[in-house]
Parts: sequence; structure tokens; C-alpha cells
Amino acid sequence: MARSTVLLCVLLFGLAVASNLRQKRQEEEGDADDQSVDELCENRPPDEYFRLSTEGDCRDVVRCTKSGIKQISCPSGLAFDVDKQTCDWKGKVNNCDRLEKPRKVLPILKTDEPVCPEGKLSCGNGECIDKELFCNDKFECKDQSDENACTVETDPNRAPDCDPNQCTLPDCFCSADGTRIPGAIEPNQVPQMITLTFNGAVNVDNIDLYEEIFNGLRQNPNGCQIRGTYFVSHKYTNYSAVQDLHRRGHEIGVFSLTHKDDPNYWTGGTYDDWLAEMAGARLIIERFANITDGSIIGMRAPYLRVGGNKQFEMMADQFFVYDASITAPLGRVPIWPYTLYFRMPHKCNGNAHNCPSRSHPVWEMVMNELDRRDDPTFDESLPGCHMVDSCSNIQTGEQFARLLRHNFNRHFNSNRAPLGLHFHASWLKSKKEFKDELIRFIEEMLDRNDVYFVTMLQVIQWMQNPTELTSLRDFQEWKEKCDVKGQPYCSLPNACPLTTRELPGETLRLFTCMECPNNYPWILDPTGDGFSAK
Repeated sequence: MARSTVLLCVLLFGLAVASNLRQKRQEEEGDADDQSVDELCENRPPDEYFRLSTEGDCRDVVRCTKSGIKQISCPSGLAFDVDKQTCDWKGKVNNCDRLEKPRKVLPILKTDEPVCPEGKLSCGNGECIDKELFCNDKFECKDQSDENACTVETDPNRAPDCDPNQCTLPDCFCSADGTRIPGAIEPNQVPQMITLTFNGAVNVDNIDLYEEIFNGLRQNPNGCQIRGTYFVSHKYTNYSAVQDLHRRGHEIGVFSLTHKDDPNYWTGGTYDDWLAEMAGARLIIERFANITDGSIIGMRAPYLRVGGNKQFEMMADQFFVYDASITAPLGRVPIWPYTLYFRMPHKCNGNAHNCPSRSHPVWEMVMNELDRRDDPTFDESLPGCHMVDSCSNIQTGEQFARLLRHNFNRHFNSNRAPLGLHFHASWLKSKKEFKDELIRFIEEMLDRNDVYFVTMLQVIQWMQNPTELTSLRDFQEWKEKCDVKGQPYCSLPNACPLTTRELPGETLRLFTCMECPNNYPWILDPTGDGFSAK
């Protein structure tokens, strides 16, 4: 009994000491806060977290709010990385000795009176340089501020806001908020287009899945088979299978040559990186899948890490028609695809915030986020998901079925913007019930007369020539690939065992109906002919 009393006394004394120390520290911090909140928060973005001290365990950070400074702490065992602005394992954080992420000097773009001659703008240090030198990936200001305000909203040479008088179909389409229907057609006369897209290598792991979904018996209301779009990555792809998908009327796009697993490689990629990765991947597909009709016109960035203006400059130069990597945040009304001549109509969502800020002659087949709530009438809001397999709460076939129908209704009952269902084949194969539910959904939709499963290119073709449902059975652009012609090019492809100096120690098989190349095609040698010019 006496021992428990002693323990209780010690505990109470400890709590009192801790309380006094905490109160004293809060008083000291309170004084510091009163003195310096204005200084600390001056010119600081409201979403930036920073440290008040480098002492302690690197878990505590604060940010500025209208009501003062708000503190958060990382869970035990983690530390706050001020560069990445997130909690991470303590061993991975190497900036605990810094209070804040480096402050970039911003140019002085808005002033009451002009401070520079016409056609010039002010660097952060007051130096005046030509407006077109801002955001060109070269430091022209002595303080380097000309490359620090280059977002879709701040780039001085950004694309202008949508002007429907200048932006007219078939070459240009935009609207202020992205929700307007092309051709001003009444929603009940718009076909609900659904795009099934698949990312990654096409090979023995997934060919059977594609055969089952697209079995030749499922037809759109115009009598043509349903079609999908494949964004193909190079390594492990069976090019004879890609050749047959193309023969059967599916669309082939590119998903990069190397599919490097460093997301920053894509976000910060140079023009030459994007050229080698995407034009190189297209060259390989055209050569080894024998696609000679110039139909590979679309691309998707690995990890959806958009490469900013550099990616889109390369696309325009290489005659890529569309990108399918930018996501639009979940909203009440979904967004239609748009061209990038004018400013994009939604926030740069995810994608490491490296959306193109300039004007580009490229279509953006925007990925509308899916609403993944189990019961949308009751559940609290959850962030949307862009790929179906990134909807991490979908664990059962029943949940997947609800996701498909709820998102179909969101699109169908509003502006009928195309519904994108984007997959990695491995997710659909991970549970038989996922594949079964997708097929059940497709068949249910095809029992209607207002739903079409189409490729990305077919969406653009409809948008360029908006046609009401009543006339769609004879819509010529969708009839072009209606019939499947011919037989598979070869029944037994070459299984070429190849190496390349770029991937030492690896022997890779290249399956193709074409002749085997000398080397395994890779980034410096996309034809596989070898490095030396012949």
C-alpha cells in the first residue's frame, strides 16, 4: 500500500513539473509569437510548413493561418522533410538542421506603375529583362528569379484564357470551366462515350484478359465492335500481340521506352529525354509491330508525371496529337477533353504540379477523377482517384460494380463528358470478380442505345464533328475501323533473344513477326541496329 502511495506522489510531482515546464515554454513561445508572427508569415504561402527551431526531434512544424500559427507533429519515428513538405522515415530526412525550404526569389511582375520599359519585366532585384526570357529554363536574371514563377497561373508567357470566338472546332476546343459540350448539343443527344485504357507491356500475362474483354461479339449501337486504347511500354512487350490488337481496330499509344521508376526523371525531363522516350517508343512499335499507317498519335506519361512545357513542345514537333496524363480533380460536373492553345480550365492536380503553362497545339485527354465512395449519398467526401487501381478502398467485386455505375451516372446525368476507365491489367487479373464485373458492366451498357465504348482518337473525332445520337449510326469517322480485316500477320512470332550494351548482363526476348534486330532496342539504339552508323 505504502509503495503505491509513493509511486502516486512521484507521478503527480512529475506531471506538475512537466506542466510548469510546458507552461513556461508556451509563455516564451507566446512572447516570440507575438513579436514575430508577422515577420515569420510575410510573403510565405499558407500551405508551407516550417520549423521554429532546429532543436528537438525534427517532428514539429508550423504553418501560417489567418488566426495565427498552427502546429503539427509527425508521428513517433518519423521526421518532417521541409523540402518535400511531408513526414518521412527519420533516416531519410537530411534537412533537420534547416528551418524552412529554400526561399526562391520571385520576380516583380505586378506593380502599380510600370517599372520596366514596354516588353520587359522586372527580376526580383529590379533588373529589367525581355518578357519572353522568363520561364525558358535558362537563368537570365542575376538573382535567377526569372525561372521561379512559371506555373500555369504565373508564367508571364502563359497561354491566354479561353476565347471561344478564337477557339473553334475542328482544331481548337476550350471552355471557361471545361464543362461545355462541343457543338452546344443538348445533353440528351450526346452519346455517353466510355474509354477503356490499359497502361504497360502487352504480353502473355495479359493477352488472355484482352481477348476476353474484346471477344469480337460485343458491339456498340452502330454495329461496330467495342474498342480500347493501349499505352504500351517497351520492355517485355510482345510486338506480334500489339500488331494483332492494331489489326483488330484498337488504338495503340506510347507509355515510354524505359519506364524509369524515378518519378522525378519524368517531371524534370528535358526536351531530349521526352523525345528519346516517346518518339523512340513509337519508332520501336512501328517497326516491330509493323504499324505503318501513322496511327500512333497519343501518349501517357509514366506515373502520370507530366513533363511541363518541354514534353508538349516535343509532342508538337513530333506530331503527337494528344496527351492522356493530366488529371482533373473530382468535381460536381466532369470535364471534356480540351486543346492546349488556351489555358487549361482546371487546377493542375497532382502530376507534381508540372502542367504546361504555354500554348501548345495538342489535345489533352484529361483524366477525370473517379468518385470512389461506397455510398455517395451518405459517405463523407474522399479524394478522387485517376486510375481505377489507385482507388485503394475498392477491395471486392461488389464495390467495383458500385464504382462503375455511380461514376457512369455522374457523367451521364450531367454533361456526358467521356468516362475514362484506366487500368493496369494486373489489377483486373488480381481478382476474377473484378474482370467479371467489368464485363457485366460493359454488357449492361451495350443493352442501351446511347453508350459507346471507343478509343481516345474516336473521342477526338466526335468532338471535331459533334453529331447527335440520332445520326450516330452513320457517323463516318467511327465506321472506318468497324470491320476487322485479314488474319493475324503470323501465327508463330520470332522470339529473338537479344542483349544491349545499355543493359549489361540482361538477355531479353523480343517477340515480333518482323526480322530480329542485332541488339535489344533501347534508349540510345531504338532500332536495335547498333550504335555505329552503317
